[in-house]
Amino acid sequence: MNNSSSYSQTPNTTMTSTTTRRKSNTFYVILIAGAAALGGFLFGFDTAVINGAVAALSTAFNANSVLTGLAVSLALLGSAIGAFYAGKIADRYGRVKAMVVASVFFTISAVGSGIAFGIWDFIFWRVLGGLAVGAASVIAPAYIAECSPSNLRGRLGSLQQLAIVVGIFIALLCDYFIAVSAGSAESPFLFGIDAWRWMFWTEIPPAVLYGMAALMIPESPRYLVAQGREPEAANVLHKIIGGNVLAKIEEIRQTVMREREPQFSDLLRRSGGLLPIVWVGIGISLLQQFVGINVIFYYSSVLWRAVGFSEKDSLSITVITGAVNIITTLVAIAFVDKFGRKPLLILGSIGMTITLGTMASIFGTAPLDAAGNPNLNGSSGLVALLAANLYVFCFGFSWGPVTWVLLGEMFNNKIRAAALSVAAAMQWVANFAVSTSFPPILQYFGLGAAYGLYTTAAAISLFFVLFFIKETKGMELEDM
Repeated sequence: MNNSSSYSQTPNTTMTSTTTRRKSNTFYVILIAGAAALGGFLFGFDTAVINGAVAALSTAFNANSVLTGLAVSLALLGSAIGAFYAGKIADRYGRVKAMVVASVFFTISAVGSGIAFGIWDFIFWRVLGGLAVGAASVIAPAYIAECSPSNLRGRLGSLQQLAIVVGIFIALLCDYFIAVSAGSAESPFLFGIDAWRWMFWTEIPPAVLYGMAALMIPESPRYLVAQGREPEAANVLHKIIGGNVLAKIEEIRQTVMREREPQFSDLLRRSGGLLPIVWVGIGISLLQQFVGINVIFYYSSVLWRAVGFSEKDSLSITVITGAVNIITTLVAIAFVDKFGRKPLLILGSIGMTITLGTMASIFGTAPLDAAGNPNLNGSSGLVALLAANLYVFCFGFSWGPVTWVLLGEMFNNKIRAAALSVAAAMQWVANFAVSTSFPPILQYFGLGAAYGLYTTAAAISLFFVLFFIKETKGMELEDM
């Protein structure tokens, strides 16, 4: 009887042990994915922190609208360069070392931007930070995808976008509190130093933390197998998925090109031209930017001031928009592995088309004041605010996070790093084009025309998803 009782408890004990091990593995994966996603946090922080300083920069350096626009957007070209070369660096030296280099660039850029003496050296420091942003935009999603079990990859891949939007929110929050505490971004703050300089220095602590975190996480098992370091890969895989990992190593070995590093030529068809999957990656990257999302995060404080809001209220609205972006990204994380990638993109495209169309109509038909800015009377201002935040909501649960999830997983092991670098570089080029073109479009054609263009891009994105995007939910990276 006692023996029977003891025997009956053995399966439960084994099941409990297995469940505990799985929970431990999941926690470990979340931990290392979160550390890698700190690059995404700095990506968002670095690109958004300039929002509250745009007007102050123009005054401090006596810069015209063209130079001010370049100060905002030239960093994006640095991001394109960083994204293009990050894949090669990550394949040659490893994902972790590439993260450490990016953290050093983030730190130097933050220090330099705050001590800049003129507009051109300020631009130099921002471009240096842009290199780090571009590198982080490639390395983090690739690392997370390569270290995630297939059943968690969508949610963990969404951590990159969550980190980006949290970085944006924290940067805008820092801008708000510094500007309000000092009286304005142009006023002296701590130790008599201009407030806008402190805005950039707030990036230093997370930049240093990113480097420290990168030194504490393991190298990607797929990179280790590619380098012939299979015992190390087995150790990492055991912590990630547990059990017998030899079969997984063999599976990876068969799909990774070990005899040489991935090259741009790997992305070409025998008949010439890029592989269709690479064009799809470029297309999704371009459309993510052409819908105009970064106009909201780079120029929103200036934009809302242009239609009659005070500096404080404009920064408050910008902070609220950042919070909405975080909430909707959490929605994406909850549903991306349940509903899949394609349904979320379709819903997002429909929502963005409607909300952007609403803003185009409101700004395009509003009467102009003496300065030529739209005068939002009565309920039109409230409707514009609601439409803007609903637009961010629609982007936040779809094209924001899902684009990064797809870019991290849609390419096979042979071309992933190289293809992701090309797609991310094109994304930054598109970001530069949109950010640089917005001020002249606003000046010569008005907000209605600008939002009309973004509405058109959102409508195109719907058809792009319907005809060119294939669902990747639940697929192993080796099966792509």
